[in-house]
Amino acid sequence: MTGVDTLELEVHDLEVPVLTGIYSEETHLPQPLRISLTVLLDAPPHFAPDTPLSASKNYLDLKHAATDALSGAGHFTLIEAVADHIAETLFLQDRRVRRVKVAIVKLAIAEAGESIGITLVRHRR
Repeated sequence: MTGVDTLELEVHDLEVPVLTGIYSEETHLPQPLRISLTVLLDAPPHFAPDTPLSASKNYLDLKHAATDALSGAGHFTLIEAVADHIAETLFLQDRRVRRVKVAIVKLAIAEAGESIGITLVRHRR
């Protein structure tokens, strides 16, 4: 049995203002979130020097899912829902996406530089 070749694309440490929160002081203004993505997709058997971008995925698609695609989505009560929205956006973009890992850090609640947040891993169903 042979393994399936995959490629992980990564975009880390995007700082994105998102309407999220459950407390009244959080719900009116966007909160800064640090978002990191790791996307697993099917890979071709070989990447030659002249392989076109269509054999991979544009990193800007990942960035778009974590920035522009969130801007019109409204208010998210939980940052877990933000992560879910990003994952679904990436699944809809490209059928080769097999797994999406989204890590989100809530920057506004850190008191001493600590990272407080979640990591969600979704697999294509």
